[in-house]
Amino acid sequence: MASVFAVNGEPEVAARSWPPRWLAVACLVVGVTLAYWNSLEAPFLFDDTGAVLHNPTIRRLASLTALNPPSDGSTTTGRPVANFSFAINYAISGENNWSYHALNVAIHALAALTLMGIVRRALSGSFLRSRFGAAAPWLAFLTALLWALHPLQTESVVCIAQRTESLCGLFYLLTLYTFIRGTEHDTDQAADLTTKTPRHEVGRRPRRLFLVPLWLCGSEPGALFWNAISVLSCLLGMGTKEVMVTAPLVVLLYDRTFVAGSFSSGWRQRRNHYLALAGTWLLLGWLVLRSGGARGVAAGFGRGVSWWTYLLTQCEAIILYLKLSVWPHPLVLDYGTAVVHSVADVWWQGLVVIGLMAGTLWALVRKPVLGFAGAWFFLILAPSSSVIPLVTQTMAEHRMYLPLAPVVGLLVLAGYRWFGSRAVWPLVGAVVGLGLVTIARNHDYRDVVAIWTDNVAKNPQVARGHNNLAWALQQQGKTAQANAHFARAVALEPGYVTARYNWGVALLDQGRVAEAIAQFEAAVALAPDHADAYVNLGNALMQVQRAVEAIPQYETALRLRPAADAHYDLGVALAEVGRTEDAAGHFRAALQMNPALPEAHYQLARLAERAGQPAAAESQYLATLRLAPDHDPAHARLGLLLARAGRLLAATEHLRAAVRLKPGDAEARVNLGNVLLLQGQTREAIACYEEAVRLRPDDARIRENLQMARDALR
Repeated sequence: MASVFAVNGEPEVAARSWPPRWLAVACLVVGVTLAYWNSLEAPFLFDDTGAVLHNPTIRRLASLTALNPPSDGSTTTGRPVANFSFAINYAISGENNWSYHALNVAIHALAALTLMGIVRRALSGSFLRSRFGAAAPWLAFLTALLWALHPLQTESVVCIAQRTESLCGLFYLLTLYTFIRGTEHDTDQAADLTTKTPRHEVGRRPRRLFLVPLWLCGSEPGALFWNAISVLSCLLGMGTKEVMVTAPLVVLLYDRTFVAGSFSSGWRQRRNHYLALAGTWLLLGWLVLRSGGARGVAAGFGRGVSWWTYLLTQCEAIILYLKLSVWPHPLVLDYGTAVVHSVADVWWQGLVVIGLMAGTLWALVRKPVLGFAGAWFFLILAPSSSVIPLVTQTMAEHRMYLPLAPVVGLLVLAGYRWFGSRAVWPLVGAVVGLGLVTIARNHDYRDVVAIWTDNVAKNPQVARGHNNLAWALQQQGKTAQANAHFARAVALEPGYVTARYNWGVALLDQGRVAEAIAQFEAAVALAPDHADAYVNLGNALMQVQRAVEAIPQYETALRLRPAADAHYDLGVALAEVGRTEDAAGHFRAALQMNPALPEAHYQLARLAERAGQPAAAESQYLATLRLAPDHDPAHARLGLLLARAGRLLAATEHLRAAVRLKPGDAEARVNLGNVLLLQGQTREAIACYEEAVRLRPDDARIRENLQMARDALR
């Protein structure tokens, strides 16, 4: 191997000698696929619920709603391109998660390939060719492979909602890569470059795209094509995630460092291209303003976290990110929402960060390549790790998706400078080791309980982790463990509304109604605009026969957010206290909002029946059964109604359906027996009564009917 690379006097060979490009591409794709193969069955987690399961805008791919994501502060808010990608997955597999994971892995592999192209061209360019040119292919390959298989990337790839990070990363890298390709065609020196680098290394020049404005960058076909793709990639990135805002700056910095040699020269040669890139900020600005100046409730000022405390928190976060870049353990899905309030708590981290930033500024002047790497790191982190609070998650590993690249790249180049070609074997060992750790980390995502158990074990002071684990345990029927983690979440953060609400729902499911009421009351006291908490508080009060108290809870929920379920629940409560006209009005309002609500028709039928309106009642029962053919109470009530009207054959049909749907309903069997007896079908009636007696042996009325039927046979 030593004879292949040029370093410290070793013989130089052509940059294309090792590895062949096709082999590098194949190894990258295979490596990423193998590393993430065991993640393809990972369930929807954390932010995935809002991005996919509760996202109505992705249901129709052909509709413009796919480009109009919800403005509720979820992962897709203000990010139409990412939302559209989820719509593609929904069109393919609905809520089956395999296609979402497959596309995430494909995006990551493409990003790694693009990074490899960027690093290879940077190292083989005129600025670094003398030091790294001959080794550029394998250095670029190993850099991209280490970056792609690094365990710190698992959250961005495995968590479906974090596609916003990886997809934006892909567009970011494509913006830079296609810009570099454009510069190879953009100057008269391109011909000189191709005399030192084989033509196939530069790439074939595509035909001119006449539909692209010529002012993007000169009139030379190759430059025009690549620069058009660069601007398009930048535009798509702006519609994917806000971190893309720094891409034009990184492109300009790359030009100054590796191509033009100075900002002024780069600006003179490619002014139009930079103006086009800067123009994409207009889209980002419009998207941000459209979502209220920030991402709903997820980010921005005035949301309970000051810029200063968030900045202090980011000092701690950046040091953690750097540590995980070198030693990726422990990896944590959710670091919570805690912030640092005192400089004393992060004084040394702050000094290190300030030192690194100062070193970056110095290097930009004296050591441009090192300065570019540092600027890449800090610029890409700046939108999420500076002074603009992201209140729903103050630290997150997925934010290192792109900033990890310069860290890995510097480590690879340092190893090469210090050890020459001998560094390849430790680097290959690192690739294998990191890949195995990634596979192991993906195993933590195998189910919801496993990942939140891991999160709680590694970060036990985060209330949200306990809440999410508790909810997952509750779904599996492990109520005692669920209650313990709900209690821990509330103890850690007494004002945590979501934990109190979820615990209330869980307690209601467990039949512990009084405790559920206490949690719902705490939730509405903490969050007076929590409509769902009012609805469930009303439901809990109804279960303990406190309809009068439930009514104002439903009314408050409707004032906050009109919804069919709240209208229906209020109608039930009003009917319970005898306000039948008001109840009927709310049942009709529920049907106006949701015509496919069979229970509302059923309740209207019951009200009509009590009011002595059999025709109206029959109509509503039939409407119930059209929507829900297996609605056994509707069959039973309609059967009785028809029997009273003398329509015995029709009554028999519905009562038979009621018995079939609910075999343990003794009352339905008695009613069926009565109708059969009236039709002279005595033996079948006796069978119905006998089964009813078996179900309710102490019911004297049923025994009398049975005896009467037996006497009729004598």
